[in-house]
Amino acid sequence: MRVQITKRTLSEALGLLERVIPTRSTNPLLTMLRMDASETGLTLSGTNLEVDLACFAPAEVHHPQSLVVPAHLFAQVVRNMNGELIELALEGKELTVRAEGSDVKLQIGDVEAYPPLTFPQVADATVDAAALSKALGSVRYAASNEAFQAVFRGVKLEQHAAFARVVASDGYRVALYDFPSTGEGQTLIIPARSVDELVRVLRDGEARFTYGDGQLSVTTTRVRMNLKLLDGAFPDYDRVIPKEIKLQVRLPAALLKEAVGRVSVLADRGANNRIEFLIGEGKLRLAAEGDYGRAQDLLDVVQSGTVGTMRLAFNARHVLDALTAIEGDVELLFSGPTSPAIFQPVDQSGYRSVMVTLRV
Repeated sequence: MRVQITKRTLSEALGLLERVIPTRSTNPLLTMLRMDASETGLTLSGTNLEVDLACFAPAEVHHPQSLVVPAHLFAQVVRNMNGELIELALEGKELTVRAEGSDVKLQIGDVEAYPPLTFPQVADATVDAAALSKALGSVRYAASNEAFQAVFRGVKLEQHAAFARVVASDGYRVALYDFPSTGEGQTLIIPARSVDELVRVLRDGEARFTYGDGQLSVTTTRVRMNLKLLDGAFPDYDRVIPKEIKLQVRLPAALLKEAVGRVSVLADRGANNRIEFLIGEGKLRLAAEGDYGRAQDLLDVVQSGTVGTMRLAFNARHVLDALTAIEGDVELLFSGPTSPAIFQPVDQSGYRSVMVTLRV
């Protein structure tokens, strides 16, 4: 086997696989990546038994073969090579990596012993890859990092007739995003760590879903992934979304985020990073107090609703997380000082964040 490939192309594919393939394992084969050469290029694949990933890299190939090589060592060698073009050659039990006078030989593993990775050929649903990536990336922050919270450590995907929805919650907030989709209806929960990898590999074009037994397979023109799913029933998040809105506030999301960032410096870490919102007469006053002082900020807002004034409190970190996914103007919807509040973009992009309030 002899391959010529650009350093950039190979490095991009290896960068994706490095995040999936473990650096150490009780099974040394899991630290390897498989390389399958064809006439059109290389398919690099690996697994951590929760995520299977295969990436295609176009290359000039002579005498195609398959092999396995230490993943992280191979990636490190490629990154440190000079020049723009890399040559790979399989010579006996060694893979030679050459570039601009450099010559590195790596011992290969037993390709026959490597765990077989299979990816489905038939799709059950199709979504826009960029839209899916944006949706998942917008709600990921709300998934729990606590091991005991089971399904809260995942992101729920709901496939409806004309659209799909992703939902994440840690019990204190809910983030959801609706985006266009076509195909059969399914509801499943993807582990948040797998969502991180999925967001990294999705780009433009179509992403095709195939639903398996406890598994979701995602295919694009560049990558194929198998993701193990979480078992369990996701809580009924719809019941916490307020239906009766008594006060609406509108202002630029960037201004609100900057103000919350300034005021929250003084927020008491032992009191849930508490920051108060006092709304009235077209003004929003933000205030926080801690052991070392207090701070406040005053912002002009467009206010409407049946209530003239309202005082609420939130976790400042939760507010900042919710605003990250919003560009342009943000709309704050309140039904009462003790009821959850909704933060959403004015342009109705499909994103909403619902947060519980702290005691005033």
